[in-house]
Amino acid sequence: MNWFFAFCSLLLPSTVAYAQQTLAPLAQVIPLPAELVERENQFSGLCTYRGQLLLMSESRLQEQAEAKVYGLALADLDQQLAGQTGELPFRKYPIRGLDKARARIDGAAPIYEGLEAMAVLRDTLYFSIETVTSALNCYLVRGVLNESQRIIQLDSSYLVALPKPLLTTGTPAYNAGFEAMASNRNRELLLLFEYNYLARGNQALALRHHSPRSIALPPLPFRVTDMEPAGSRRFTAINYFFNGPSDRVYRMSLPDPNARLIQDSTASYQHYSRLISLRYKRNRIKWKPLLELPTEYQTYNWEGLAAYKSGYFLINDKYGSSGQSTLLYLRRR
Repeated sequence: MNWFFAFCSLLLPSTVAYAQQTLAPLAQVIPLPAELVERENQFSGLCTYRGQLLLMSESRLQEQAEAKVYGLALADLDQQLAGQTGELPFRKYPIRGLDKARARIDGAAPIYEGLEAMAVLRDTLYFSIETVTSALNCYLVRGVLNESQRIIQLDSSYLVALPKPLLTTGTPAYNAGFEAMASNRNRELLLLFEYNYLARGNQALALRHHSPRSIALPPLPFRVTDMEPAGSRRFTAINYFFNGPSDRVYRMSLPDPNARLIQDSTASYQHYSRLISLRYKRNRIKWKPLLELPTEYQTYNWEGLAAYKSGYFLINDKYGSSGQSTLLYLRRR
């Protein structure tokens, strides 16, 4: 009997390795048309709506970029996932009224930076707007997708200020806005700031109408760049460390255990990408790791996430190794 258990213990490591391998996610790149591959789209959000996958451009008006959202039919994406070839048809929805919202936001000085997150709540599209670091607020706008006119028309009466969390110095964190947003059981919006590893006061925001309220959030390392509903009071989010000279605020060093995830064997910093699971209950959020992205996709600056069937669509902006827009489908075995 002892021999039997000893034999099983020898098999156990390989059995565990095999189980981990079979559970590892499969990644499939969806070829995009040339207009969507263009890196200057700077895609920053994804969501599924009315049988389409919507791709939101950052719409950096200050750089003369067009305010727009693209749509890809989920039926066409299913064909691509099944291995069929051929260029994907797409629709483009110009965002009407964003220039007017920008004018209101800028007021006495230019602070508008672009769109960062997109979510659907009760058939209305919501967009979070990032501002320059020195601004104390980000903003939220909303609109309706008009399929017959192929536009998204913003509600000119709706502009909600989203207060940024502050560092101990009293100033907002560098280059951080509300990059992750999702609807909670179609009742309210939940928004996460990009940077949630403050020494104190980490918080998310919940919004039903015009007044955001704070939700307690434990420290969450690196960046959170998009979020997607995953059932009742549960969400999935992109948790990403981008290794760049201007991103030192997201770094941590040993003995912080998170440093092991973003440093190689020589203690040099490296990109790191994973998905995390969040649970929102009793005015608090808890989180835990869900899965790491495959090694070959760790260096992409993932900005958009949308759940679909047994996996997730992800899209990157222009930064990182790819140098173009890449639509990835991540599936668990």
